[in-house]
Amino acid sequence: MTDAQPRQRLDKWLWQARFCKTRALAARLIGDGHVRVNGLRTDKPARAVGEGDVLTFPQGHVIRVVRILALATRRGPAPEAQTLYQDMTPEGEDVPETPGHDGTGRPTKRDRRTLDLSRRQMLE
Repeated sequence: MTDAQPRQRLDKWLWQARFCKTRALAARLIGDGHVRVNGLRTDKPARAVGEGDVLTFPQGHVIRVVRILALATRRGPAPEAQTLYQDMTPEGEDVPETPGHDGTGRPTKRDRRTLDLSRRQMLE
């Protein structure tokens, strides 16, 4: 009998490691083809992953690269979830900066137009 390495569903691991708020969102992220496992694109939420696999996926405006260190048995608190992976995301990635509000009160209409324009440009 072979001693196989334990495996877990990819969508379940992303949810338990707190990269996705719900398991359905994790499945949608994978199903849309936005996740790579060891450099190969996958679109199957049931893809088995284990210790040592490297995942690449978008999170916000950053492309995350993480190596799986352990499989979870439950979705615990954030400090516990952070022990499941090693973050290998390159530092200093170009994250588009949005013009912020300086906190001096309600923004003027001109400020809101500038903010809306910058948000539209980020999506393009």
